[in-house]
Amino acid sequence: MAGERYDVIVIGTSQGGRFLPIDLARAGKRVALVERDHLGGVCVNTGCTPTKTMVASARVAQLARRAAEYGVRTGPVSVDLAAVRERKRAMVAGARENYVSRLAQGGLDLIEGEAGFTGPKTVEVALKDGGTRTLGAPVIVVDAGARSRPLTLDGARDVPVLDSTSIMELEECPEHLIILGGGYIGLEFGQMFRRFGSEVTIVQTRPRLLMPEDDDISDAVADILRDDGIAVLTSAQPERVEDAGGGRLRLLLRTAEGERWIEGSHLLSAIGRIPNTEALAPAAAGIRLDGRGFIEVDAHLETSVPGVYAMGDIKGGPAFTHLSYDDYRILHANLLTQEKLSTRDRIVPYTVFIDPQFGRVGMSERQAREQNRAVRIAKLPMSAVVRAIEAGETRGFMKAVIDADTGQILGAAVLGAEGGEIMSIIQVAMLGKLTADDMANAVFTHPLLAEGLNSLFGTVNE
Repeated sequence: MAGERYDVIVIGTSQGGRFLPIDLARAGKRVALVERDHLGGVCVNTGCTPTKTMVASARVAQLARRAAEYGVRTGPVSVDLAAVRERKRAMVAGARENYVSRLAQGGLDLIEGEAGFTGPKTVEVALKDGGTRTLGAPVIVVDAGARSRPLTLDGARDVPVLDSTSIMELEECPEHLIILGGGYIGLEFGQMFRRFGSEVTIVQTRPRLLMPEDDDISDAVADILRDDGIAVLTSAQPERVEDAGGGRLRLLLRTAEGERWIEGSHLLSAIGRIPNTEALAPAAAGIRLDGRGFIEVDAHLETSVPGVYAMGDIKGGPAFTHLSYDDYRILHANLLTQEKLSTRDRIVPYTVFIDPQFGRVGMSERQAREQNRAVRIAKLPMSAVVRAIEAGETRGFMKAVIDADTGQILGAAVLGAEGGEIMSIIQVAMLGKLTADDMANAVFTHPLLAEGLNSLFGTVNE
């Protein structure tokens, strides 16, 4: 191998990649960590930390508007988006500084620049301050993440188009925000900006929001958003966008009823994410990509090149921070202690941070039916949960998919107050192999939201 020699090279610093190189260095490995942008990856800088900070501000605004329902008097509610942004920036800066301080104690070489493969075990780094460095190592871990998919809609180059990063830098609330995309990113920003005071329209090309979910979940989420005053347009295909003058834009949609124009002040593209693989030049290393450009890995996160691994969003699959962290757990064990941990059969939960939250884990009812599984379904409206009634948030429901023969819980979806937290309790039950009867007969504290699990699992039917 030509160039500077290391034991391990890690490219990128997402949730997993920011811990792995430190652990490897502390174990006595000579480690190079290459980062082209902000340390900490998407989660810290443009993903979880900033978005959930802003979601919290939006929820406070909504509760303030509802104060009279709780017997609390407030004046008119307004949102200072610049102040919300500064709070968000402070949170990001704190998280980033915490990581930088850990990195300084890690005993590794931080190289700031963009890495590209020149061979199976060599990379060339175009340095931020100019020049290049060539690095080689027997083990390379790629953690370069993903980014927002560019909008290729006709006319998109002629109008300002926001993505999930730039929308968080606005100083003032949009008058009318049009969102392209009905996945969790579009829904979180849609409800957030509606609560900040914007008119919001969500345009979804597919028949439903959150397409991977069961119909009853998708329908209930759409009802909640419409109840919040958001216009939700499904089966609506964007055809063209154009400048409407006066700082406004017009979007042409094709629907079952024919063509339709909608006009707004801002356009957010939330149509998915693509991997950061181009600059990496994976072909130079012989690294195989899938049809969408993500790096293919086996159950041990090894690529088609022995000794080269990929973790986090760049390998495809669900793009969740906690999944990246579990990738780190697997690689930490396999690289440091020569274990053979794998991704097989891991249970991957996730939460959509709308309000009320939507949390899901395991198998959906649709997935179970498609696999011809004999299942029973438990379902309970949140209006039957005492704590939800007391808190004044009864929208949504809990749902569980149960193996008809064994009583094992195969999956669950919770759309309701603290839905992600309630889902996590069910996930722990699944990990512990508890049955639906175990959950129905458990003693939960009254009056917690978790107490609703007694009733949920007591309503099992065919």
